[in-house]
Amino acid sequence: MTEERTRTEQATTVGNLFISNYPPYAYWSAEEVDSAMEVLAGRPEDAPPLGIYVHIPFCRKRCDFCYFKVYTDKNSSEIRRYLDAVIGELDAYLQQPYLAGRKPGFVYFGGGTPSYLSAEQMRGLFAELKGRVDWSEVQEVTFECEPGTLSLAKVEALKEVGVTRLSLGVENFNAEILELNNRAHRAEEIHRTHGYARDVGFEAINIDLIAGMVGETDENWAECIERTLEMNPESVTVYQMEVPYNTTIYQRMKAGGLEVAPVADWETKRRWTAEIFDRLSSAGYFQSSAYTACRGDQTRFVYRDSLWHGADMLGLGVSSFGHLGGRHYQNESSFEPYVSRVEAGQVPVARAFSLDDEERLIREFILQMKLGELELGYFQEAFGVDVLARFAAPLEQHRAAGYLEFDERTVRVTPAGLLMVDRLLPAFFLERHQGSRYV
Repeated sequence: MTEERTRTEQATTVGNLFISNYPPYAYWSAEEVDSAMEVLAGRPEDAPPLGIYVHIPFCRKRCDFCYFKVYTDKNSSEIRRYLDAVIGELDAYLQQPYLAGRKPGFVYFGGGTPSYLSAEQMRGLFAELKGRVDWSEVQEVTFECEPGTLSLAKVEALKEVGVTRLSLGVENFNAEILELNNRAHRAEEIHRTHGYARDVGFEAINIDLIAGMVGETDENWAECIERTLEMNPESVTVYQMEVPYNTTIYQRMKAGGLEVAPVADWETKRRWTAEIFDRLSSAGYFQSSAYTACRGDQTRFVYRDSLWHGADMLGLGVSSFGHLGGRHYQNESSFEPYVSRVEAGQVPVARAFSLDDEERLIREFILQMKLGELELGYFQEAFGVDVLARFAAPLEQHRAAGYLEFDERTVRVTPAGLLMVDRLLPAFFLERHQGSRYV
């Protein structure tokens, strides 16, 4: 029985393990929108840092493992209408006292595929954003890219408008595996795009990889590690493959009556992740989170670190989520409802959640655990809470298992703990949030 249970726990089955927020999205509701949005009417005396997230939902193809809101069928006029809606949404927020006149510290363009836009559309979007918001304090502008969508002209445009980090969605270097997972780009486009970025002077390039794509093998993963080291990017982000419910892979599993996904098991994915981080460490990188290794002391992730330390984030675009004044919100999840509400002069929020002080504490605590080290004095100062006492039981549970180490000043996640950190975090949830599907 024990052997069978262990085998089942190691298999990749359908569902989300990755935790990006707290409480789980399943607890956000339409009923809380009005009360959550009341925060916009006030002017914060001591406002937290502010960032902006812009969702660009267009793609050439939908990857089999993708669970984000994307569209592969929109024409140029629909894209123009969407970009106008994003700016219209921003205008609606900037009329509110809570956001009027505030300066963002970071801007992040995610997708979808932001690099799907033309160079002209990129320049136009940035001009509209900068015409409305003072960017003088922006420390970081990140732009997600699918390598096959980038031309030299687009890379030059991104440098021109002020992008500071290109995040290249490489995922794997093998042409057959990319095709098997319905990834749009091909292997040769990775190196071509990387060359463009270096030629125009980008000094911060991130490479995304996925451990456990359909078809990956030990030999292929070793090759991916070598190709990554040859590119020598400033940072490398590695995700372990999951199969959320709204993916093409799950639809195939469902149609075939399969319970176990056709991808590597968790033990293998954790081993592969450990292998690449070990090699990167030997090459002079340091691990800055459970997912990311960085080269050089100057490599920072302002978006991540600000958000995980309680910053406000204004989320713009279809299905985007934001966090303002201790309130979570998420926009309409479909194209037409989102655009139509903005065009009608409305803030297009579909569901929300207002956190109490304990939920805010838990949110920041679990997200900062992903960094690998937490300073306990931060939580005492920010929340007036001794987290060693507040979380004594789960902390001891994870220390006994070899996943955490801690003293009176610091909690550290061990290398073994970082490889499976998202499995550790629910132990810190409030009881009413335990056991929920994380969607």
